[in-house]
Amino acid sequence: MPRGDCHARSRRFPNIVVITGASAGVGRAAALAFARLGADVALLARDEEALAQVADLARGCGVRALPIATDVSSSDEVEAAAERIETELGPIDVWVNDAMVTMFASVARMTPPEFARITEVTYLGYVWGTMAALKRMSPRNKGVIVQVGSALAYRSIPLQSAYCGAKHAIRGFTDALRCELIHDKSGVRVTMVQMPALNTPQFDWALSRMLGAPRPVAPVYEPEVAARAIVWAATHPRRELHVGLSSIKAIVANKIAPGYLDRYLAKRAFRAQQRNSATDPEHRVDLWHPVPGAHRLRGSFSNEAKSTCASLWLDTHRGAALGAALALGLAVAALLSRRGA
Repeated sequence: MPRGDCHARSRRFPNIVVITGASAGVGRAAALAFARLGADVALLARDEEALAQVADLARGCGVRALPIATDVSSSDEVEAAAERIETELGPIDVWVNDAMVTMFASVARMTPPEFARITEVTYLGYVWGTMAALKRMSPRNKGVIVQVGSALAYRSIPLQSAYCGAKHAIRGFTDALRCELIHDKSGVRVTMVQMPALNTPQFDWALSRMLGAPRPVAPVYEPEVAARAIVWAATHPRRELHVGLSSIKAIVANKIAPGYLDRYLAKRAFRAQQRNSATDPEHRVDLWHPVPGAHRLRGSFSNEAKSTCASLWLDTHRGAALGAALALGLAVAALLSRRGA
């Protein structure tokens, strides 16, 4: 990472940030985004070699990076990692829960151990991370916990029932926790960032029983878009942040016409999650163990993935957007007035 991409730490920017799932995709992008802004980063994931690579990139910004091989489905491993982070780096300012696994199959074609594994990583991993963060942040009465969510936390789709269930559970858990923090007048803040489809490696290593190889439902965004949203959420007091117009549309439409969406997704979402190429029955999967040598920032869909997100910019620059809209309205009104005269 070129030093020119890095910036000196500002006073208001958090000093120490923990990212789970930091070896690839969104977690990797977020870790590097925080490092570029001068934050020291603790990197949690299962693959030790991949974490070392991310740590080296982060250190290129002159920050400290601590990679810790961790399976977030184990509360003991998460707690041990948090203890080590505070011992070696210092007090945790931000904890980002991002680690996940998924699979593509109908409920009838899944086994109980597979469903449990996805739930343990994708849901309980967030719970254990949140508990470890709260244990340290609450006595200091400060800190931010960022839950990386999905539009699927509001609107489930077929073929990813366990993942959708986990994302719904994270939202329910986070809402309950937020109420408790408000009741306690705590200075600890929790926020959730609802993501659209992203171009991450998960579609290359996820277990699949579909005929076609897995793919994200279009439109697709690059992981750097998600990383920008996570950094913003960590430094601004927002209850939730919805990334991408597709996420907003899915969330709103599900509130208005969930039955219609059931039928629409039953008709369209099966094909939309499959490539034209067939699933390779021998391809390596990451459900139980990480896939060595496959961890990277982006997946296989950069030819169609968007690197910018207008709706995210508008949502995170509401004052500027409102000002521009008012200025435009005044300009149009003035023009019409002159023409009328």
